Amino acid sequence: MQHAGGAPLPPNGPGAAAWEAQHSGQPGPPPAQGWAGPGPHHAPVPPSGPHQAPVPSGPHQAPVPPQGPHQAPVPPQGPHQTPMPPSPDTTGHVQLPPGGPVPLPIPTAPPAESGTGSATLAVLLIGPAGAGKTTVARHWASSRRVPTAHVSLDDVREWVCSGFADPQSGWNDQSEAQYRLARRTCGFAARNFLANGISCILDDAVFPDRPVVGLGGWKRHVGPGLLPVVLLPGLEIVLERNAERSGNRRLSDEEVAGIHGRMAGWYGSGLPIIDNSKYDVETTARILDDVLARALTSPPAW
Repeated sequence: MQHAGGAPLPPNGPGAAAWEAQHSGQPGPPPAQGWAGPGPHHAPVPPSGPHQAPVPSGPHQAPVPPQGPHQAPVPPQGPHQTPMPPSPDTTGHVQLPPGGPVPLPIPTAPPAESGTGSATLAVLLIGPAGAGKTTVARHWASSRRVPTAHVSLDDVREWVCSGFADPQSGWNDQSEAQYRLARRTCGFAARNFLANGISCILDDAVFPDRPVVGLGGWKRHVGPGLLPVVLLPGLEIVLERNAERSGNRRLSDEEVAGIHGRMAGWYGSGLPIIDNSKYDVETTARILDDVLARALTSPPAW
């Protein structure tokens, strides 16, 4: 309700005296009990009555929480908002040691067990296409009594699906780059396996006449503790095994003969060489294990 001049009518009730004092310029009586001003523990209580003026609302009208030493504590967050440490039984929270370069093996006495036993080691199996590197490496890794991984360079190289650079279509910068990238990826994988207590065997056709890219590259990618072994059967065996291949892993006889001839350069290099022309896969894997056991006691200089 308003009077003739448009000014609001004074409120009735406990707030009347304060309203009159505000509009007359005279100090009014102290606030009545029940609507005291804001204090450390009380929010302001607006006057009540049938003619109460509407209280404007807006972003500046929300009560301000009290500050200072008597501030009300903030209620704790609910159980779904507080980060909880993982349970020992929870998977996916295992801290993995970072993979570093594999150090040189420390010469030790021959193990009580035959072959490499439970030793953790990094192996590079070298050989031409058709030598049986991948098959022997996989069999050796799966037949050990301790965790052992097999990483095949050809498998990693073929991870590239679109844009795969097949060297059989012509060796160029792109195929060279993909080979180097695959070698580096295999080296990272081997170092991570070894850092977490898992042995690793890699296989690759490394040429002795390219030491910087071949054996030197593997030494940089994995570490000086890498143990290289050459698998080199006779040319007739290599040609026969290559003929059984299919897809882009099958090479022409001329290419196989050229690769095999270059691999002959490993003779006299000081690396152990296994001629598996007359051995099956199981026998070759057992000979490989014996060769590696000797390499652990007397690491080859390469």
